[in-house]
Amino acid sequence: MTPQRNPQAEQMAAESMRRTLAAQAEAIWPTEQALFARYGLSGKLEIADIGCGNGDITHRLARLYPDAGVLGVDILGAAIAHARERYDHLSPRVRFERGDAFELTLPANTCDLVVCRHLTQAVPEPRKVLTELHRICKPGGWLHVLSEDYGMLHMPLGKLDPDRLWRDGSMQYAKATGTDNRVGRHTWSYLKALGLEELRVDYVVVDTVRVPRATFAAILQSWADGYADALSEKSELTAHESRALFEQIVASIRDPDSYAVWHVPILSGRKPWRSEDNVVSTPTESRSR
Repeated sequence: MTPQRNPQAEQMAAESMRRTLAAQAEAIWPTEQALFARYGLSGKLEIADIGCGNGDITHRLARLYPDAGVLGVDILGAAIAHARERYDHLSPRVRFERGDAFELTLPANTCDLVVCRHLTQAVPEPRKVLTELHRICKPGGWLHVLSEDYGMLHMPLGKLDPDRLWRDGSMQYAKATGTDNRVGRHTWSYLKALGLEELRVDYVVVDTVRVPRATFAAILQSWADGYADALSEKSELTAHESRALFEQIVASIRDPDSYAVWHVPILSGRKPWRSEDNVVSTPTESRSR
């Protein structure tokens, strides 16, 4: 992946991103995992987790589908090395490979389930990534995309207006890096254009009622550690303002008398069968039709 296609490479490679992904998995997966039952998949599946980071979700997918082969792919070599070391006990059923989400080496029509989480908001031209996910998915298989939207974060008002962090900081940063941090609201249309069927949009509600405050606060703290200075370099917020806004938000999440919420869009759809597909040879236990 070229620097133009990975403008947040420095932040993605930072230690804070490892904490981010771990806390996000703790907050989101308990609700998200129920969505996979709708796909009706079981048996000897092939599953790809694109943008797998340190494998936090890859290994959860392996537990959810105990007979499946699961491949985690990420552009960052350090993340892949960490995932291989941490989940070596799951090899060879679970594998990790370095790869570019814009140009995956997997052949077309390979996977029964293609998962992509927390990636579309971080890259330019997310439609091209979604096209690659569609390409490697088998006819009758499913795409499952967690597509962030920073217009769906709602924090309580304090001395500072927390919306400034997203409006004047994050959204300007996204524009400067050629990315779309409101891509969550656009992803349904992108998947529809690819011809997916049974399109759904579900929301995981990460808030101070459903998720432990410490876990929710850890997400925002790790964002602050990784992005506060970067926002100040590519937005109208100064470094001091960026850090102060993050600090107020983290404090409000930890405050037992306050409420904060992040709505996380998860989009899914099935790649349609084609008339030339030999459906007779496809194991019925491996996918829904």
